[in-house]
Amino acid sequence: MTLSPLMSSLHDFCSYSVSGKGTAPVPPFRYLFPRQVGDTSDSEEPVRVEEMVAALSTMAVAMDYREFSDAPQNAVPVRGFLHSPTNSAGDCLILTHGAGANCDSPLLVALAGAFCASGLTVLRCDLPFRQLRPHGPPHRGSAERDQQGLRAAIVSMRRHASGRVFLGGHSYGGRQASMLAASEPGLVDRLFLLSYPLHPPQRPTELRTAHFPSLQTPAMFVHGTRDGFGSIDEMVLALELIPARTELLPVTSAGHELVTKRNRDEVSKAVTEAFRSFTFDTA
Repeated sequence: MTLSPLMSSLHDFCSYSVSGKGTAPVPPFRYLFPRQVGDTSDSEEPVRVEEMVAALSTMAVAMDYREFSDAPQNAVPVRGFLHSPTNSAGDCLILTHGAGANCDSPLLVALAGAFCASGLTVLRCDLPFRQLRPHGPPHRGSAERDQQGLRAAIVSMRRHASGRVFLGGHSYGGRQASMLAASEPGLVDRLFLLSYPLHPPQRPTELRTAHFPSLQTPAMFVHGTRDGFGSIDEMVLALELIPARTELLPVTSAGHELVTKRNRDEVSKAVTEAFRSFTFDTA
């Protein structure tokens, strides 16, 4: 296996630690990582050094981001964090958050790192309502400005990316992304909608689908099977209203937040692979 200088150092460190050799007595590390995706047992079988190096390499890519700010004249400011891959194909994904979170939510951070590791440039950004107030849900009537903020992010990323631009968001952020795309066909190449808030919990007749028949942009939906904002069956029926190509990826046992500490890596990997496949599928 050929390693970069950084990875070689990590390899040496892991080997040293595993062996317990050195001037000071160092007990061998016992890595309690699952042996395979979905294995949640507390197995004490050590992970091979090569596997640890690969995991650390992925972590290094996920942490390779910088603060991003763009304030074009007469436009809503764009603020967030830009993840830049080592080898990029030129495509970019914009991710934004739900009504009660910001762009540092565990879901967005995990997905941004996973997509960046796969070669996508990723901007995770705060919606305008969150830029104005650090906590609390958006005020009534803020949707239009939040959509303007997403449009400004798209314009900004068009200047940074040479390829396609995808727009995504969690819950409220995804709803605003879909409404913007419905009003401006062709603005982005794909939509990536996480935990779409189909209706308020326990109020299934108050559907948020009025714009679905106008949506011309291919859209992938990721939805937990325990999401109180809409069941999988309800989502399947709602997606029939969209004339564009759609795909629904259910996440078993997940609620509205989709990821937990236990399933974060597994879900991030599955979602990343599914969306990357969706972006290249033209059927």
